[in-house]
Amino acid sequence: MREEILRLIENKGRIDLKEAAVLLGMEEAEVANAIADMEKEKVICGYYTMIDWDKTDDTRVTALIEVRVTPQRGTGFDDIADRIMKYDEVKAVYLMSGGFDFTVIIEEKSMKEIAQFVTSKLSTLDSILNTSTHFVLKKYKDYGTVLSDENERMLVTP
Repeated sequence: MREEILRLIENKGRIDLKEAAVLLGMEEAEVANAIADMEKEKVICGYYTMIDWDKTDDTRVTALIEVRVTPQRGTGFDDIADRIMKYDEVKAVYLMSGGFDFTVIIEEKSMKEIAQFVTSKLSTLDSILNTSTHFVLKKYKDYGTVLSDENERMLVTP
């Protein structure tokens, strides 16, 4: 039951409880109680609104920053991740496998602000060996949501 509710609200977070109950074949109170329980247990970690900033007057630049670090004795990567997460600019921090240790995602008003964050805050932390910043040029799909369909390419057939 919990997994079905999670799958449903993951893709349609604003679903009405009555509609969810009908789709799941459950009572509305049962769905509401299950959601409340999962919020308390931190299975459901939060809710957010996805905004296509390209359709507003507010300019935003998103960057993915690859970070290589020296793990800390006794805590590994956790203490470093905790320090990175405390910055307001940071939207996400992921521990990675491969050629670097973390991916840090930030969003600012300009590339200059992102560069300032990397040079004055991120790269100055102990244990940071190096960073590599990649700028998002265009978002087509974000967390399962198609953001821009107005410039769809025309299908060309031979």
